[in-house]
Amino acid sequence: MTRRDWLGAAMFAAAPRGTPLTVPIHRVVDARARCSPETLHHFWSKVWPEAVIEFGRGGIQLQVEDGPGEMRRTAGGRPLFLGLHRGVLNLVLTDYIPVNWDSGRALAGVTLLYDGYPLSLIAMRFANSNQFPYFSVNTVVHELLHAFFGDIFVPHPNWYQPATGEWRADSQATNLWLFRRSAAIRVAAEAYLKRVAQLPR
Repeated sequence: MTRRDWLGAAMFAAAPRGTPLTVPIHRVVDARARCSPETLHHFWSKVWPEAVIEFGRGGIQLQVEDGPGEMRRTAGGRPLFLGLHRGVLNLVLTDYIPVNWDSGRALAGVTLLYDGYPLSLIAMRFANSNQFPYFSVNTVVHELLHAFFGDIFVPHPNWYQPATGEWRADSQATNLWLFRRSAAIRVAAEAYLKRVAQLPR
């Protein structure tokens, strides 16, 4: 057996079997976002396609529905979202994360339960594709994994839980990227879908 044959066999063995798991995504491009043409080109040609391909290889199909919406800034600093849907993961694409959510750290994304809406907020100007294993992975993959692994359902995390969640998202994203390991992600995504179905409508 040649090295190429061995690698091909290994990838086939790691490939998911059976019917793909479908995860509904309601995608909103913030009408108030101000992104340069270069930022938009990078996100739509690199970051987003890479995330869809990787989840697809892992047997997870992102069923995307686009809709209008925007993120408004209130006087108190808390963002107000228009256009979110119940019962799905809302993926809002904007230019930056509100300061009171990222503490001025210019984060590329944040994922949480917002007034009962599962929400992943992506700052396209800071979003990146896969760069370094375990440290700089695809932003969309990283944020969706926070939802799948239930981080959004922990209202008041202990001091160590945010760091643990970050490491888990980065390591699982790396497993998906480099090693095509998706079993744990599929199990987590199935559990996520069950919990979302139980949220108030």
